[in-house]
Amino acid sequence: MADKPLQIDVTTVALIIQDLQNDVISEGGAFAESGAPAHAKKQNIVKNVANLAREARARKVPVIHVHYILEPGAPGLKLNAPLFQGMKDANAVVRGTWGAAPVDGLEPQENDLVVEKIRMNGFCGTKLENLLHGFGVETLIITGAWTNMSIEHTARHAADAGFSPIVASDGTSTVNEDWQNAALNYALTNICSTPTCAEIIQAFRA
Repeated sequence: MADKPLQIDVTTVALIIQDLQNDVISEGGAFAESGAPAHAKKQNIVKNVANLAREARARKVPVIHVHYILEPGAPGLKLNAPLFQGMKDANAVVRGTWGAAPVDGLEPQENDLVVEKIRMNGFCGTKLENLLHGFGVETLIITGAWTNMSIEHTARHAADAGFSPIVASDGTSTVNEDWQNAALNYALTNICSTPTCAEIIQAFRA
């Protein structure tokens, strides 16, 4: 049986662009040795997400950038898990630095919104959910990095909060293909659909 074509109501959908910052996926960033820059290039994530965002804006779909931003020295960042300790140790995504800035090609545009966070989950302690309710959002398209961390955390919260999450398979990246596969084809199988950015664009136009 053929898969049901992806259907998206552009009047009740929003696009999330999460953690696509220099320290996260760029060469020279705090986590460059993780393999993240190479996997981001393999996924062609910047171009794919930029194309998706351009289409979303053309159809008046809210585009919300979720950025991980820490103050110098990471004051107030509770170090209750290794991933948070790693952010502090790497001196990553510090406000005002190149590392915290969005990667070239994915800078917020006019009418885009920016949400700042200090946890993996884009909803945790942020205004994201209030914004989505204000826009009347029912379906949430999630793009960004890393797929098996921030993306997975945010998608799970979105589902628990009553949204229908869609995770763009080639609009996300992590440190290698094994972790990408584990996130998309195992961890998230009962949470969301995982179409490509091109498939999402096609659904916008349907």
